[in-house]
Amino acid sequence: MEPFIMNHNESFALKSWMDHQPALVAGFSTKTGGVSTGHYAGLNFGFHVGDDEHSVCQNRSILAQKIGFSLDSWVGAEQTHETHIQRVKGGHRGKGADRYDASFRQTDGFYTDEKGVLLTLCFADCVPLYFLDPNTGFIGLAHAGWKGTVGGIGKEMVSNFEQDGSNPEDILAVIGPSICEKCYIVDNRVIAFVEKILEGVEQKPYNQISEGQYSLDLKMLNKQILMDSGLREENIQATDYCTSCDSEYFYSHRRDNGTTGRMIAFLGWKEDY
Repeated sequence: MEPFIMNHNESFALKSWMDHQPALVAGFSTKTGGVSTGHYAGLNFGFHVGDDEHSVCQNRSILAQKIGFSLDSWVGAEQTHETHIQRVKGGHRGKGADRYDASFRQTDGFYTDEKGVLLTLCFADCVPLYFLDPNTGFIGLAHAGWKGTVGGIGKEMVSNFEQDGSNPEDILAVIGPSICEKCYIVDNRVIAFVEKILEGVEQKPYNQISEGQYSLDLKMLNKQILMDSGLREENIQATDYCTSCDSEYFYSHRRDNGTTGRMIAFLGWKEDY
């Protein structure tokens, strides 16, 4: 079953979790609506892509109102395709919400058990990974491009949860909207990194399509890594949405030749529950 259901024009809700956790706000934005123009036309959330900063702030305020989570409660990150994960405390509220230079430096993941803080990360093809332990109340969000994926950001998140009392078998994960294997063609260099972390895995998440060219399924690869980290297969959901194919809803770095907007993945516990 598809975990993401369109909530309104501006975002998809992670309904499969929110139905069981009424205090949770979780989802993924679209590019629909908003005030950005040109290459970023619509609801761009990326401060770092060349769009007008005032427009980005307006777009963020639009979504904040729609999802009922004020902008001054958001946190944001620089996102450098690495594996550093930041534990977020209540005092971090607003860090990077309306200014890129105030965001967490060199950070590609967040986790917290605090109420009233919205974890947010930007995407335009890379894989958003959502984490929830219903027993401890910890939630997490990670940005997994191919570098972060093979670097083990999913495994790193599970390790952080374990340090705070989670059993990996209890952790739920959702793999969000990202580029599909048909749209994601990589070379031998990338596949060499993939093969290093998949020793002993029978079903490979890639297919050779020509000499030195492969289609890579980043969603499948992340699922395999999460299962190897101790998550149960039945606790991992994955969307069918592709940021490249589904051009009606999403920006895509590959499809749009590198100059485009960004969606955000968001995850947080409401303050008043």
